[in-house]
Amino acid sequence: MIPLVKVGLPSKENLMPQLEDILYSGMIGEGDAVYEFEKRFQKMFGVPNSIAMSSGTAALHASLILSGVKPGDEVITTSMTAEPTNIAILQVGAIPIFADVDILSGNLEPSSIEDKIGNKTKAIIIVHYAGIPCKLKEISDIAKRHNISLIEDCAHALGARYEENGIGSIGDFGIFSFQAIKHMTTVDGGFLSFRDNNKLRDAKKFRWFGMEKGISRTEIDITSIGYKYNMHNVAATIGLAQLNDIDKRLSKHIDNGNYFDKEIPSISGLTVPVFDSVAKPSYWLYTIFSEESENIEKILNGVGVQASKLHRPNHLHSIFRQYSCDLPQLDKYYKRMIHIPCGWWVDLTAREMIVDALKKG
Repeated sequence: MIPLVKVGLPSKENLMPQLEDILYSGMIGEGDAVYEFEKRFQKMFGVPNSIAMSSGTAALHASLILSGVKPGDEVITTSMTAEPTNIAILQVGAIPIFADVDILSGNLEPSSIEDKIGNKTKAIIIVHYAGIPCKLKEISDIAKRHNISLIEDCAHALGARYEENGIGSIGDFGIFSFQAIKHMTTVDGGFLSFRDNNKLRDAKKFRWFGMEKGISRTEIDITSIGYKYNMHNVAATIGLAQLNDIDKRLSKHIDNGNYFDKEIPSISGLTVPVFDSVAKPSYWLYTIFSEESENIEKILNGVGVQASKLHRPNHLHSIFRQYSCDLPQLDKYYKRMIHIPCGWWVDLTAREMIVDALKKG
């Protein structure tokens, strides 16, 4: 079975000597490997001030706190995402306000975001779903006009670009996930970027119990709550090895996505996402639309290809039920969409086989 998602790691020859060195170095906690990973990732993907963290969810939590979101505040968000996006809102005691999506991409629709803004709105979280950049120009303009923090959830979109800018560099905050099945993994880990350099000190304190590294524990004075959200040297070492060839892996996702963009729309009854002309997706997944999405799943499973809707709209979960609202565009999007694999493990033969199966189906 060709899987929808798959763990990608550097070769043993590349990774294992570096891991052995760090594991027996006596410095496996947060240290120089983490700081080197931060510098290299920041430079490679064009994001501003940044810190490595223990997970993408930790980075989301931090972005909300650093945005000044407090209990009772409202955060406009999407229901079409992995659940941690919105669990993080609950973690800070805020209220998730679900906006509707653009039916052509699954990303938040700017007009719906604007309609949901109220006196209690403190932040907007956008998710570049399946690796497709949101309508960043319109949404960024809305956030600036209302003086609201814009948080880019880039967990699906490593390497994507918008107007030649790296995803995660346009909003006030950008978060990345290095969880097991993302474009790049550090087994687990995350990354937080932010435009305001003045937040760097607070961000570092937040990821380490409210304390500053480099100050004696007998002299430090904790003034704010922090968490154990730091990345450690072992994860960072895996990350550094990943950065040596991540461009090759990303290019395979993108090449497969471009191939499907060209071939699938010619198949009767199937359409594909539409996005801004200045957006360059990184295709973590590939999405197709059909009135018979369940049949497509069966057809592809029959030829050994996994297909799935992958996520459940968050507002359908009991924990978010009190925040549920009418999302007609999302309902239509979710009914018609199905994800197919397009990652680095999908070779030329496999992608041609997928298209042939869809044509016959």
